[in-house]
Amino acid sequence: MSGATPAPEMNDAEFANITALEEHLWWFRGQRQILNQLLDPLAAGYSRVLEAGCGTGYQAREFTRRYGWRMTPLDLSAEGLRHGQRLGVDQLVQGDLQALPFAAGSFDAVLSLDVIVHFPAGEESRAFDELARVLRPGGLFVVRVSALHMLRSRHSVFTHEKQRFTAGHLRRCAVGAGIEPFRVTYANSLLMPIALFKFRVWEPLTGAPPASGVAPMPGWIDTLLGGALACEAKLIGAGVNLPLGQSVLLVGRKRS
Repeated sequence: MSGATPAPEMNDAEFANITALEEHLWWFRGQRQILNQLLDPLAAGYSRVLEAGCGTGYQAREFTRRYGWRMTPLDLSAEGLRHGQRLGVDQLVQGDLQALPFAAGSFDAVLSLDVIVHFPAGEESRAFDELARVLRPGGLFVVRVSALHMLRSRHSVFTHEKQRFTAGHLRRCAVGAGIEPFRVTYANSLLMPIALFKFRVWEPLTGAPPASGVAPMPGWIDTLLGGALACEAKLIGAGVNLPLGQSVLLVGRKRS
């Protein structure tokens, strides 16, 4: 339709990078460990689960394997869904997070991981409203987003990231959509000094063009970086909410 705002999308070129490294790279391993620590005590009792912005579908497949959830993985990108088909992911749906093709209350839980950052600032409420709409009252709501504008990088530009969040902004968005948050924490915190130097000093000095940050590392570096996230996973699993980090996660329930 003429004049319609294009739906936000990640750069399709990133899907091949993710597919190649999603199983083993330190960042993906560590983020799964953190997410598992948050979800393991909560996962029982949910069956119909939406992952909105599923990317390659790898994480949706892991949720089914770990929790037995009946997943509906949705993504706007046909390229992402093609990678999901090659992985053998079931029930893939192409759809727009701004207008989810499901009836109200269709799901027991909804998750959206690193997707809402692709909405321009001011438009994120549309995504939160839609996620809340398709969630049943009392259902589980989980969102992870990139955090802190000062950590924006050439990778952010490459992937078409439009904004980054603070914990307070994320909480306000959820509450505004009818979600009651009971856990909000930053993550990828221990590596912030390295990230700040890289993104605010090294990248401006070198003038490197936008490029994916998803790339293989020497084994010892991968182990060290992954170890930092593994430590954070244990802290978060013990109930510690980290005060700053490169990501922020919110877990809540829809008000009855």
